[in-house]
Amino acid sequence: MESKRGRIFSIAAGLVLFVVMAATRPDLGLNASANGPGPSLSGWEIRPPVTYENLTVFPVVSSENAETGDFATLDEALASGDIVVSEQGDSFGRTRDGRIPSGFSTGPQVNQLVLINRGKRPVLLLAGEVVSGGKQDRIIGKDRIVPVGRAPLPLDVFCVEHGRWTGISNQFSGANLMVHPSVREEAAIEQDQNQVWAAVRGETKSVGSGAAIGAPRISAGALSDAMAAAGTQSYPRIYKSSPIGRSVASVADEIRRRFDRATSALKGEHVVGVVVAFQDEVAWSDIFASSELFTAYWPKLLSSYVVEAMTRPGVHETASLEEARDFLRPIMGHIEEESEPGVYIWRKQSVGRLSETRLTALAPKPLMLHELRVLRGDERGVIAR
Repeated sequence: MESKRGRIFSIAAGLVLFVVMAATRPDLGLNASANGPGPSLSGWEIRPPVTYENLTVFPVVSSENAETGDFATLDEALASGDIVVSEQGDSFGRTRDGRIPSGFSTGPQVNQLVLINRGKRPVLLLAGEVVSGGKQDRIIGKDRIVPVGRAPLPLDVFCVEHGRWTGISNQFSGANLMVHPSVREEAAIEQDQNQVWAAVRGETKSVGSGAAIGAPRISAGALSDAMAAAGTQSYPRIYKSSPIGRSVASVADEIRRRFDRATSALKGEHVVGVVVAFQDEVAWSDIFASSELFTAYWPKLLSSYVVEAMTRPGVHETASLEEARDFLRPIMGHIEEESEPGVYIWRKQSVGRLSETRLTALAPKPLMLHELRVLRGDERGVIAR
């Protein structure tokens, strides 16, 4: 009897050890394999790629589709007037007895705005979303949830309009834009204003010089020319300038058509995100809790990926399905965490060049709303784990 019990214990211990090792070792095959879709440990599956020029997009699907109707997006809440985003100042900065609450200042601040949620739903904010107006256009600095019925909220942001510090109104409107990954990385991961400005100007390593074979369609000089008008550098000008704006729109339209065609026959599965490769390097992913949230963000996410692709060398190389699957394997690294009790938990984890942020709502029930993964920098190589 003792021998039999010993064998059972050994088998059970071995299975536990295998699962633990599989979570950190991609070669053990517990995740997706090269022979089929294969569910990941997160319940996601990656479908064959959609490719156009130097941009490749892998649909991420799930058999589950969470209920996310309890949350409003930034763009829809701004459009409906459910939220108000404003420069800091006396209108939002003082209490009834004239005091300035902790965390507020008496006047506008480059890296902080004020937000009031007057609607009936919590509002989801994603790092890199653009709000236009005020003294300067800004981008949201970090994923978060803004609950209903709270006092005016100090909101961390980054400026993407270097050179203007004036405006007719202190309030902001939605730009329906997401900054491209090189800029978004500096906000969401690095949290550095100077690097955000440099990325907006096209001074990051990922932006080519335009001098070599396979040069990018948008050079650093073209970025600066597109934004430099009336003494200001406004990020939305990338999308409005000619011919850059027309090129971004035409490429996005083609990718969207191919993506819709590739995912139209799904049965019992929902598109909840994408893994993105530029040339043959898998470098980015945005994944949501539901297909509804993905659909809401997809147009401006896609345009941002197109801008990024156009600032990179125009070499037509593609990443493999297995490389995309490998990109989403579990990582274990340095963890940073922030939370608002009863509202959300934001968590960042980094290993080598790979960084991941996750935003989890705590109400009405715990739910991971958005995961972002970034392969930082421009150097090619194996992802460290």
